[in-house]
Amino acid sequence: MCTEPLLLSPRLKEQSLPLSLSLMRSRTTTILASIIVFLVSLAPQYCTVLATSHCHFPAIFNFGDSNSDTGGLSAVFGQAPPPHGESFFHGPAGRYCDGRLLIDFIAEHLGLPYLSAYLDSVGSNFSHGANFATAGSTIRPQNTTLQQSGFSPISLNVQWYEFNDFHHRSQIVRSTGRIYRELLPEAEVFSQALYTFDIGQNDLTSGYFLNLSSSEVKANVPDILGQFKDIITYIYGQGGRNFWIHNTGPFGCLPYVLDRLPLLAAGIDRAGCGSPFNEVARFFNHELKNTVEQLREELPKAAITYVDIYSLKYSLYTHTRKNGFKESLRACCGHGGKYNYNKHIGCGGKIRVRGKDVVVGKPCQDPSVWINWDGVHYSQAANKWIFEHIVNGSFSDPPVPLHMACHRHPNPPQ
Repeated sequence: MCTEPLLLSPRLKEQSLPLSLSLMRSRTTTILASIIVFLVSLAPQYCTVLATSHCHFPAIFNFGDSNSDTGGLSAVFGQAPPPHGESFFHGPAGRYCDGRLLIDFIAEHLGLPYLSAYLDSVGSNFSHGANFATAGSTIRPQNTTLQQSGFSPISLNVQWYEFNDFHHRSQIVRSTGRIYRELLPEAEVFSQALYTFDIGQNDLTSGYFLNLSSSEVKANVPDILGQFKDIITYIYGQGGRNFWIHNTGPFGCLPYVLDRLPLLAAGIDRAGCGSPFNEVARFFNHELKNTVEQLREELPKAAITYVDIYSLKYSLYTHTRKNGFKESLRACCGHGGKYNYNKHIGCGGKIRVRGKDVVVGKPCQDPSVWINWDGVHYSQAANKWIFEHIVNGSFSDPPVPLHMACHRHPNPPQ
């Protein structure tokens, strides 16, 4: 209960009315009583704000695709080649980016080391969490191989199996002592950790790459989000309580989509993005937000934050120079074509010339002024810009900053 005194305005004491003393006292008493009742009704809300403290997140468990993969796909199918990682890590670091991803900035902000990929056994430390994301992952399992479609076999349900196994086995192994007590999380960490999600975009683009119409892609969304909801529920059942969920971005602005799925002029908006694709992304996000609201009702002990990544990413394309960038739709690291993108020769890609391998997928001179890194993923500079706008809760529902994402909002704003 809040015990702070409620202070009344001194201006009430200065008011005088041309009435008899008894009448004036009566009306003043009535006014004061009304004000007190009003302030008391607000007190619980103010007390909640005053009592809210910074959360202690000792670990992060991340689920997603290439937007947050810190080395999963690289560990299984081969390291992301140079020049990936050049702007920060000065070499390949398992990320499809010139530097850090949003998940890296989240870890930095919470005072945690960068997340080791669950699938990477070399030099990994999982005491502060683990990253189950892999590039190309979808929520719903795909019926193709990575070589056939470019989509990862490690879909969200597989990431859940990995987490479930990690949760149980890490405690068994940790109990043996030795170095494992330093490399694996304590049992209580799983209920205190922040669970982050950035996945869903590949479910939509995979439909288009199979020649589905926008209506057909939309028709799959309920099933996709039903599976997403199941995974959140499973993690809650394992003790997870704090969830930070990103919606999907405007994939109609990405070179790999614009290059593979050409549109008529009528389908291009003023930013040069594919309108039909972005409309489907917005539809997905609307349904995702409804799913989050359902989860809040069904998981009473969970603090679930929905983060509007879409609006920020789209703002980069509509106000490119205002936001400090010079290039929007073209890839910084690529080869050829209108968007400097070629699906057969990616960033760091080589071609055979007179018996020698020649790198043609070269990076631009200054990635810090480019929004897109390799035609598929955002540059470190764009990721940093996005993070700086989400960290304070301005694009979150409820509008809580990252360091307070463990607090449940009693009445989330509509």
